[in-house]
Amino acid sequence: MNLGDYQERFEEEPGYLDYARVGPVGRTVLEEQTALSGVLAHARFGSLAALLTQHDRLRDAVAAVGGFRPDQVVFQPSTSQGLMHTMFGVTGGVALAPTEFPSLTFAVRRAADSLGVLAPLWLETEDGRVTPGNLRDQLTSSVVAVAVSLVDYRTGYLVDLEGIRQVIGDRLLIVDAAQGFGVVDAPFEVADVIASGGQKWARAGIGCGFLAVSDRARDHLTPVWSNFAGAEDDFYQEVTDPVPGAAAYQISNADPIAAGRLAAALEEVAAVGIPTLHAEIARNVSRLIDLADEYALPVVSPRAEAERAGIVVVEPLPEHLTVLVASLHNHGITATVRDTAVRLSAHATVEEETFSMLRAALVSYATSI
Repeated sequence: MNLGDYQERFEEEPGYLDYARVGPVGRTVLEEQTALSGVLAHARFGSLAALLTQHDRLRDAVAAVGGFRPDQVVFQPSTSQGLMHTMFGVTGGVALAPTEFPSLTFAVRRAADSLGVLAPLWLETEDGRVTPGNLRDQLTSSVVAVAVSLVDYRTGYLVDLEGIRQVIGDRLLIVDAAQGFGVVDAPFEVADVIASGGQKWARAGIGCGFLAVSDRARDHLTPVWSNFAGAEDDFYQEVTDPVPGAAAYQISNADPIAAGRLAAALEEVAAVGIPTLHAEIARNVSRLIDLADEYALPVVSPRAEAERAGIVVVEPLPEHLTVLVASLHNHGITATVRDTAVRLSAHATVEEETFSMLRAALVSYATSI
């Protein structure tokens, strides 16, 4: 599949620049959902078996995109649930920035408060960016794991996974990949745990995700939050032990329609190729930065391509924020406003009309101030 074929399968309205919040689904995912829902609705003789294969299909699709083995992957309904499974299984210190997305900070705090075997080490950072340099100076001997976001949701910073791996040694590297999985060509093989949802850049809709667990993480984590779906055989007769590996980290059977949506979306990503999508997103992000510069909007997210993914954050003077937000709204631009900043995020499917609408909004903004 070439890029043009991929782009034609999406139909979001012009003006949409909020993929870091929700990635609108395309025709492939909609068709998959309809087909699987039809199987469930009609329940023809023998047809339900197709639903039961969707979890295995998902494992294969995640493995193909992320470089894992299928047996290292298990379905999760969200990034947050995957991270809860992970943090409740850690014994020892976990280093992370307090500015990480709440999926990480809440999981760490809840596990620490509930079990008393996890100890958070809250990192001091510059604007929330976890780098090999600032991490190196803060690690202690009690830290057994480091948790980071692949892409920071506030700043758009793309973390240096390889650099962090070199600094932390044999400690576990836990990654919240929700803001980049499927479009960032990252070295996931250096991580021990990857958790991601499918509702953002993978564009698979809400309620689907996965947890990938390396062999080393399997040996260090305890599947505390595990139920019958992650148990050994004969669980109908007795409460059996969790199975070894990623499959232990589940509570119930995977939603087959949600698993099918994410599998279909990632199969499409694999067909076009992450490098192709990443390159197109990089071009679109550069255009957003150029437009911000043209209208004197301070860009506070990374400019260097190696440090960014699909997010651009602009921060006008406080007294100008309301004017900017109103201008974007009046010209049909969908973006995220948080505190004093506006986050624009671009996928590979952004059309020329969207850039024209954004330019018109910035003209209005510049004229007003």
